[in-house]
Amino acid sequence: MSGSFETLQHKLADKTAIGGVIGLGYVGLPLVQHLCDAGYRVLGFDIDPAKTERIAKGQSYIKHIESAWIAETVRRGHFEATTDFARLSETDCISICVPTPLDEHSEPDLRYVVSTAESIARTLRPGQLVILESTTYPGTTVEVVLPILERSGLRGGQDFFLAFSPEREDPGNTQYTIRTIPKVIGGLTSRCSELAAQYYGTIFERTVIVSTPAAAELTKLLENIFRCVNIALVNELKVLCDRMGIDIWEVIEAASTKPFGYMPFYPGPGLGGHCIPIDPFYLSWKAREFGFAARFIELAGEINTSMPLYVVMRLMEALNERGKPVKGSRILLLGAAYKKDVDDIRESPSIRLIQLLRERGAQVDYNDPYIPKITHGRRHNIEMESVELTPENIRSYDCVLISTAHSCYDIARIVENAALIVDTRNATGRMFAGAPNIVKA
Repeated sequence: MSGSFETLQHKLADKTAIGGVIGLGYVGLPLVQHLCDAGYRVLGFDIDPAKTERIAKGQSYIKHIESAWIAETVRRGHFEATTDFARLSETDCISICVPTPLDEHSEPDLRYVVSTAESIARTLRPGQLVILESTTYPGTTVEVVLPILERSGLRGGQDFFLAFSPEREDPGNTQYTIRTIPKVIGGLTSRCSELAAQYYGTIFERTVIVSTPAAAELTKLLENIFRCVNIALVNELKVLCDRMGIDIWEVIEAASTKPFGYMPFYPGPGLGGHCIPIDPFYLSWKAREFGFAARFIELAGEINTSMPLYVVMRLMEALNERGKPVKGSRILLLGAAYKKDVDDIRESPSIRLIQLLRERGAQVDYNDPYIPKITHGRRHNIEMESVELTPENIRSYDCVLISTAHSCYDIARIVENAALIVDTRNATGRMFAGAPNIVKA
């Protein structure tokens, strides 16, 4: 239906197209902000009424999205959030930004993608553009989303348009914003790619079109698997260096002086975030469909998954050397977020550390200025509140475990007052090298 293509082209050109963003989390809400700032009116959709109610009140729940911006954009009528998915019929371009977690067997859990596609199919009309942004395995757009949308009786690439375009946001990175990170697009047809590039070209400085949705899906997985594998390498080397009495952080710093052929990656207590801990399992699962064992990828995932247990064992050894069993010891964990200076707790290794320490009888508290409360999640039932970080409070714990090294932490004050520090992020660095109360893990 060529008329639908030209009609949407014109709407995009004059900014009369209405954007729809499904999933108002760490991916969806920043996308809304950029679309609104580009001149589009946007409807945001979420199954969580708490989010839509806060938006209606002009309140933000994501650190780098200001409440004042939400309040003003809502007041001007440029942004509205709703739980009513029937209103998808009002939109011209629909971006799907829903979670794609793993299930209890570390296999892809596409329930949110499937239910979202079903909601779109109920109101799908000719001329709409649907873009899946959620990270997933190659084939999801064509094998899962397309058939559901075509239950509407409309044909993909003819009556409606479909593409995959992975989000590439790096929370907390001030050097690269959504706008400056090139946007990869793989359309069902060339016209689908063209419309998606026209739409996103208004908010991204550069769009990169690949031949198929599967190529775009694998592009995102490759990016994150690259990081996962290299982080697994330095995590394994960290364990070896601990046994050899070598400081892995010193080695990485020295290796980084080579101006070619090397890129630094850093060890830690495990992987967190919505992509890197999950994406390798998506590809290795899909690879089995083709009779292929992705051994390298699976090994990297296993190494990174094992790191929280390694940290706990190092902590137990450090306590034992001081004549204290972990059972009954008071542990203060610093940093619940998966990454420094962000308010995102998804897949954070800190959660696993708390679980492992509690299982061994430790009394665990945490401090994180960005995460005032830990509430029940998909993979845990932990309910905690951040405690105050004062010299007196620090002195009351048997061990301070640095899991996430937020920039705001006064490391000198922590070192001065802590009986024992187990540092997983090299937060204490060279300044306190050799301090008797510091153990690297």
